[in-house]
Amino acid sequence: MALSMHKESLNNKQMDSSKYVRYTPEQVEALERVYNECPKPSSLRRQQLIRECPILSNIEPKQIKVWFQNRRCREKQRKEASRLQTVNRKLTAMNKLLMEENDRLQKQVSHLVYENGYMKQQLQTASVTTTDNNSCESVVVSGQHQQQQNPTPRHPQRDANNPAGLLTIAEETLAEFLSKATGTAVDWVQMIGMKPGPDSIGIVAVSRNCSGVAARACGLVSLEPTKVAEILKDRPSWYRDCRCIDVLSIIPTANGGTIELIYMQTYAPTTLAAARDFWTLRYTTSLEDGSLVICERSLTSSTGGPTGPPTTSFVRAEMLPSGFLIRPCDGGGSIIHIVDHVDLDVRMVWSVPEVLRPLYESSKILAQKMTIAALRHIRQIAQETNGEIQYGGGRQPAVLRTFSQRLCRGFNDAVNGFVDDGWSLMGSDGVEDVTIMINSSPGKFFGSQYNTSMVPSFGGGVLCAKASMLLQSVPPALLVRFLREHRSEWADYGIDTYSAACLKPNPYTVPCARPSGFPSSQVILPLAHTVEHEEFLEVVRLEGQAFTPEDVALARDMYLLQLCSGIDENAVGACAQLVFAPIDESFADNAPLLPSGFRVIPLDSKPVMDGPGAARTLDLASTLEVGPGSNRSTGDGEPNSYNLRSVLTIAFQFTFENHLRDDVASMARQYVRSVVGSVQRVAMAIAPSRISPGLGPKSLPGSPEALTLARWICRSYRIHTGGELLRADSQSGDTLLKQLWNHSDAIMCCSLKTNASPVFTFANQAGLDMLETTLVALQDIMLDKILDEAGRKSLCAEFSKIMQQGFAHLPAGICVSSMGRPVSYEQAIVWKVVDDDNDDAANHCLGLMFINWSFV
Repeated sequence: MALSMHKESLNNKQMDSSKYVRYTPEQVEALERVYNECPKPSSLRRQQLIRECPILSNIEPKQIKVWFQNRRCREKQRKEASRLQTVNRKLTAMNKLLMEENDRLQKQVSHLVYENGYMKQQLQTASVTTTDNNSCESVVVSGQHQQQQNPTPRHPQRDANNPAGLLTIAEETLAEFLSKATGTAVDWVQMIGMKPGPDSIGIVAVSRNCSGVAARACGLVSLEPTKVAEILKDRPSWYRDCRCIDVLSIIPTANGGTIELIYMQTYAPTTLAAARDFWTLRYTTSLEDGSLVICERSLTSSTGGPTGPPTTSFVRAEMLPSGFLIRPCDGGGSIIHIVDHVDLDVRMVWSVPEVLRPLYESSKILAQKMTIAALRHIRQIAQETNGEIQYGGGRQPAVLRTFSQRLCRGFNDAVNGFVDDGWSLMGSDGVEDVTIMINSSPGKFFGSQYNTSMVPSFGGGVLCAKASMLLQSVPPALLVRFLREHRSEWADYGIDTYSAACLKPNPYTVPCARPSGFPSSQVILPLAHTVEHEEFLEVVRLEGQAFTPEDVALARDMYLLQLCSGIDENAVGACAQLVFAPIDESFADNAPLLPSGFRVIPLDSKPVMDGPGAARTLDLASTLEVGPGSNRSTGDGEPNSYNLRSVLTIAFQFTFENHLRDDVASMARQYVRSVVGSVQRVAMAIAPSRISPGLGPKSLPGSPEALTLARWICRSYRIHTGGELLRADSQSGDTLLKQLWNHSDAIMCCSLKTNASPVFTFANQAGLDMLETTLVALQDIMLDKILDEAGRKSLCAEFSKIMQQGFAHLPAGICVSSMGRPVSYEQAIVWKVVDDDNDDAANHCLGLMFINWSFV
């Protein structure tokens, strides 16, 4: 009996400790205070809480533990519900956008079907009546009648002092813009790779068969329409080619809108062409559905309106009805439609060389420079405003964007060399390959993005050496990536030191450009990047080493602020650019910048039909894809061989003292020529190989070594692991090399030396993609630089096993590509690669295979 009563009392206690507890508001408030400080308190902290708060003394520690668990669960559910609501709003808005786009496409299809039927009818009528002169006359009369029904609009000259006339132009511009943004006034073709989605940039299309060049985009951003309109009106903040924009007149309208007369100057993209300017009318108004519209067009003799300011250094271009349609979205945010339509007047032969006309005739380049740039800028600010992007270094996003704008603007100023900025041409040395310009007017020149402290107090200025050249068959993104990652291949450390001396009160003497330069290495420190990683802002530390007494004074660490953009090889029409400027260790927000750098602009690729497909890969890979046996596609349904042309512009800026001006000019000219030679060598190395029709599928020089290495890799893997790396039927000849190259896992080889860090010597296509590099640049990457700390420890722990047993398995982990992006892998296999057919062969290298890798 006593035993049963004891069991019953124990059961009652267990029921009391596990039953639901109803907390008073005071108890909840006390627990919430602790939760805000520490969402997951330890057992000791919970016991301390009971002792410190008398109102919690009647609650068991286990019940308080359960309360915190439930509180964390509710917080997690709340965040997940909020996230799902945000995604749902995005998807709803995107669905609405896609439905409208579908309606527009259906209208466009109906319009094309109608035009097609009309043209067929006209052709049939013309073929039936070709022998009848009267019918020919009737066709002429019919054409004249149609012209009378659709006469070309002729606008009377409108005066700037006549607001009614300007309002008429504005309303016409509004109607034409809306017909392009949401109608079928332009035949739009969607750009390749631009797919809609809740996290994509939006829907981007370019024009086909219209006057001038045009691009259109529509997307969703989490900013209110008024904020979006404010950002888009500030064109210099997102349009990097905009030099200045002046609002010369503002006229309010009766409907609450405004009419602005605007004069805008834009930079020329290269030294080989003249800059453009625009004289436009901009109309801002609201529609009945609450949408905001900002539309703009040029004022010309055909449209009427006042005459713009005259210019001598610019070619007047025409902006056809363009603008922004900003509609409020249910639940917050905006849906944006952007249309850019310009005629850059390439008919003026003197302003554009024949080879550069694609720069002014390509809608894809316009889309990248203006349309997509505007949409990306808005999305960047929206994510920064919402706190979705966190930058290190304690700098505000606006400050980092200002650095990027100053670098671009300074480089553009150097490339263009406008007279009103104080630039003047300096005489050449008899060869016209390098242009030297000087600026000795700090009152004008340094009033914008530079600082007067960069000019010596005893007299001097800034000198710019620049050159442009045409490149053949060199992808711009690949070239700029190589220049960024391998500065020692083209830069001279002594020249970098002289450039950095402009930040010091006592600059060094003028050095002579050395072909090999000083020994140095670079460390890239990421600072910021845009949402889609199309632009990087970074600090580069140049670490100098001195091997001779005279180099000791120059061998010191230096810092560059560097902007790299356009290194995505899949971006159609994107300009690739590398701009840098020396900075000191303090790196203040208002630090003076003197930018130099490279710009590579793609011209339209032309298919080459008289030869086999061009190989896209380099060196070893070039032996894999020659002839008809290649299975790698090089384009979107286009011919496999291209004559890819691009124009490279180089500009380097230096400060000088008046008594050393000629010496600095000679040094700069020599240095730019040296850089041009280095870039040409790099371009030849990374350019896709081309095979003449007479060679056919014959292997290129070096393929026997490639076949030998492939055989060693596969045979060593089979000997040490007991498994087959490739299929059993691919163990001979070119088939083995191709199978190894196209293997889905990343296979690499690195050197095996006891007195040096292992460096990569070979990688298949998946390995190059994982490291984000090329076979040319592969040998500069060390194994310990791509592995994280855990990976390095695992490899060191297994190294003796690899040497004795021949192989080892490494667990899943994270490594880093040459671009700094994290890469995850499920497993890694490391094995010895021997260089003979004997089992006791000497070790040639170390083989690695990363299985099921992906970017994080």
